[in-house]
Amino acid sequence: MSLGGGGNQQLQELAQELEAIEEQREAIEAEIQSLRTEQTEIDEAIEAIQTLESGSTVQVPVGGDAYIRAEIADIDEVVVSLGGGYAAERDQDGAIDSLESKQDTIDDRIEELQEQVSDLETESEELEERAQQMQAQQMQQLQQQQQPDE
Repeated sequence: MSLGGGGNQQLQELAQELEAIEEQREAIEAEIQSLRTEQTEIDEAIEAIQTLESGSTVQVPVGGDAYIRAEIADIDEVVVSLGGGYAAERDQDGAIDSLESKQDTIDDRIEELQEQVSDLETESEELEERAQQMQAQQMQQLQQQQQPDE
């Protein structure tokens, strides 16, 4: 019977590994979703920069879901985040270039994360296969133990 107990422990360890892999996969997918949301926001910013002109009136968020109306003095004075808490003033085309570059970086990161998800799925499938093999072996051992000696 000690074989069966050890087998159960191995199955339990495999189940824990599978659970950890699933948690990793979910965390990575949440990060991918967050990056896609950021991409959507960048798309909206690019569209706004392309369509707005000097003298246009816009609503500017001031926090707490409050907005004020403001007039764009000069569309060639766009402040764009560079990352790491830094920002720079760009003209209209420069701002769009900066945002598109940011999107390229996000695309690369999403691709890396999708590869990680794929690797985790492969690892999960391999562990599930091992678990099924172990269960089949245990069932076979139980059947042999239950057969009367001839």
